[in-house]
Amino acid sequence: MTNNKGKVYLVGAGPGDVAYLTVKAYNLLAAAEVLVYDALVDAQLLQCVPLDCLKIDVGKRGGKPSTSQAEINKLLVNYCQEGKQVIRLKSGDPLIFGRCTSEIEALKASGCDFELVPGISSALAAPLLAGIPLTDPVLSRTFVVFTAHEVEALDWEALSRLETLVILMGGQQIREIVNQLLRYGRSHLTPIAIIRWAGTPEQQIWTAQLGNICEQITGLSLSPAVIVIGEVVGLRKYLQPENIYRERHASIPTAQPMSTNLPPFPSSPSSPLAGKTILVTRSVGQSNQFSNRLMALGATVIEMPTLEICPPSSWENLDNAIANISSFDWLILTSTNGVDYFFARLIAQGKDSRALAGVKIAVVGEKTAQCLKQYSLQPDFIPSNFVADSLVENFPEELSGKKILFPRVESGGREILVKELTTKGAEIIEVAAYQSCCPSSIPPAAQLALQNRKVDVITFASSKTVQFFCQLTNNIFPNKSHTSQLLDGVCIASIGPQTSQTCHSLFGRVDVEAQEYTLDGLTEALIKWGVGTGDW
Repeated sequence: MTNNKGKVYLVGAGPGDVAYLTVKAYNLLAAAEVLVYDALVDAQLLQCVPLDCLKIDVGKRGGKPSTSQAEINKLLVNYCQEGKQVIRLKSGDPLIFGRCTSEIEALKASGCDFELVPGISSALAAPLLAGIPLTDPVLSRTFVVFTAHEVEALDWEALSRLETLVILMGGQQIREIVNQLLRYGRSHLTPIAIIRWAGTPEQQIWTAQLGNICEQITGLSLSPAVIVIGEVVGLRKYLQPENIYRERHASIPTAQPMSTNLPPFPSSPSSPLAGKTILVTRSVGQSNQFSNRLMALGATVIEMPTLEICPPSSWENLDNAIANISSFDWLILTSTNGVDYFFARLIAQGKDSRALAGVKIAVVGEKTAQCLKQYSLQPDFIPSNFVADSLVENFPEELSGKKILFPRVESGGREILVKELTTKGAEIIEVAAYQSCCPSSIPPAAQLALQNRKVDVITFASSKTVQFFCQLTNNIFPNKSHTSQLLDGVCIASIGPQTSQTCHSLFGRVDVEAQEYTLDGLTEALIKWGVGTGDW
């Protein structure tokens, strides 16, 4: 491939959750310049691409307007010829009912470079996630996968004799499928399972028998679904791990079938957040560790950065303070941002940590202390409960007459801290080290989750994340009289008292507050609250 030519990757997205994406697919998404995706692709995957990636929805869903195949072909060819790296993202595997043939033919005809990247097909993943084996030494020595998109074209006499059937795109044809199988001799006692939205937090499973499944699903939406028919469905109750799935019954009769919301990936008793979707509102670049911890506990995490950290409007005051750093008794740092921006400016002036030899350092929070250690410095004082306001109450020496440098956010910082230090007789020099701004938009995955009410929990790690969340949602959803209307039934989780106060002011409530005012403390609070309520 020459340098001026693009390339199209036809990528399988798997059954849903990003946890089931292949490593190669994930890496390709991370470098994508253009993303052309289907309707059944999980919105969370849209977060895997760079911020400047062009995202084009060409999804096809029955009964709704959709992009024609000819238009899709043209999009792929045009962007490839522009030299772009194009990802054509399809649910499941691209060559299993993925309609790739037309796209490949168009790419080849135009001389475009392309590559196929496999994905996990829902035909295999859905039964596995439901605890249903497609093969068994006794009950199923073979299985067949087919689509019920054109029911009349299938050889039902032959299909009825096979031990295990896996049917895609059959939700709207379930009555005809049952009628045809019964017509050609399949027993009405044959077990059947319908798995809807496999591999996502919305996954549901209905189990019954051919003879009574139709009456049990009347009025229910079964798309998208994978249907499994055969004696192996009966093995499900023996093959699931015990005590890890919480049963929830849908609005169906309670006689035979059950509907179970499964976690987005295999869970265990140590996965207390399994099956829950958590919206994380930390700033860009600061949410990864927190998000990874939540995902390790079983949660589906959608990142919605509600603030951006950037340099202050002017370095003048901070530069002057650093030039006279030896005149200060104490340096107070209340965040990792304050640490990083202060030392970046210190280094920019040709100095290093030795310039602080005669200055004591107070920090708020273990994370801030850990960040300071990266510059080979230990703090002289850390308040025990990680709250900036307690710094004054427990300060290790008399404050009267002390000169204190406080690099902080340019606006909206801790005025109470400054006021109380001044009241105690200290001379406080406040300088802007950085500023926090509201992002211009909401990531598509977060917007879809909010619109479709798919969020169980929203976490807030500062008052500004609360304020900017309101600003963003009010801009995106102007028809809402108040942002709190988006939060009906959503758990609001706060990192500490000041953040909670802002939540009460703007939302009228807080459901969870961390006892230890750190992200680890917030995580533990979510775990305890979930266990304590019993049903989220």
